[in-house]
Amino acid sequence: MQRRRLLKLGLGAAVVIGIAGVGVALIKPGLVDNKLSPGSRELMRAAAQAVLSDLLPPAGAAREAALDAQLGRLDAFIAGMPAATRKELSDALGLLGTAAGRFALVGLSKPWAEAGTQDVQQALEAMRLSSSNTRQQVYHALRDLNAIAFFTEPGNWQTAGYPGQREIP
Repeated sequence: MQRRRLLKLGLGAAVVIGIAGVGVALIKPGLVDNKLSPGSRELMRAAAQAVLSDLLPPAGAAREAALDAQLGRLDAFIAGMPAATRKELSDALGLLGTAAGRFALVGLSKPWAEAGTQDVQQALEAMRLSSSNTRQQVYHALRDLNAIAFFTEPGNWQTAGYPGQREIP
């Protein structure tokens, strides 16, 4: 195959994949009414368990309640984002909600709801160390959104070893 033909093929494939990604995001958005869609809730629940693993209560009802509260804080935080940022996030979450997007960008073959915490942690670590800027950006988005939502709740500060705000004399 000639080099020029290979470049055209690569460019064509990139365009097709880009159009498919936009199509998926339009059909299955990551945000609905500025809140996480059901698929995005599964994704962010799995990411929260991976990112906040030691900061969450042990398995059981307390952990489930903490995860539900985390998803509520994520919804509130996302609702306060500018519209353009919400659109980009919705597109990214919509793509990550598909099997192809999850596998290509995250490296997970299992659906989010079925992936174990350790599987998601390993996938996030691989994304963090990836040479792909896109994979690194997805990693930072998943980690940072969960960290921001978690640490905006003053009740979580002590869990992380932060004693709280100090008075300035």
